[in-house]
Amino acid sequence: MKKRIVILVSGNGSNAQAIIDQCRNDYINGEVVALISNRPNAYALVRAEQSNIATQCIDHTKYAERHLFDNALASCITKLQPDLIVLAGFMRILTTDFVAQFEGKMLNIHPSLLPKYPGLNTHQRAIESGDTNHGASVHFVTSELDGGPVVLKSQIKIREADTPNELAERVAKTEWKIYPEVVRWFCEDRLQWINGAVYFDNKMLQSNGMVYDEI
Repeated sequence: MKKRIVILVSGNGSNAQAIIDQCRNDYINGEVVALISNRPNAYALVRAEQSNIATQCIDHTKYAERHLFDNALASCITKLQPDLIVLAGFMRILTTDFVAQFEGKMLNIHPSLLPKYPGLNTHQRAIESGDTNHGASVHFVTSELDGGPVVLKSQIKIREADTPNELAERVAKTEWKIYPEVVRWFCEDRLQWINGAVYFDNKMLQSNGMVYDEI
């Protein structure tokens, strides 16, 4: 039976599209049952509608406090009964209670080689630090911002002439590969969260995860 997937987005939704496409061609043994945005003008909503996927907008600006928004979001997600919740450019810091409710079934992708550069402006920070490598990381969501166990990283070389925008474009292309791959593993039960630890093919993963080039 296919796993039920709910995607949370705030913007363009290119990672959401990559996952939707791989579900539709049966590379992923899952079905995106809904896409939820916290921003009514998110282009990801258009992408989902074009793919005949149910959409919902829960506008965070309508809620006076963070926990009230999280409660509304949690209620919506619970009704959808997902096996997996995918954060794909979802620009909200979730409360501890929300994360605890869905522990072990939420994935996120972050544009850096975690634990380097949690938060924003990762491409600029990597260039300014003189890094030679950069990339993206797919990780389980915990209450620590961008601090959950990493499953899989992509890695590219930083070119001497790279601007933050150029670097972001190249990293994004790797994200569209590694995120569907991790979702596929989860939907095949190859990737599991057990008592706060992550297992891949029944072996515990190291906290820094695997690197795409090594697959």
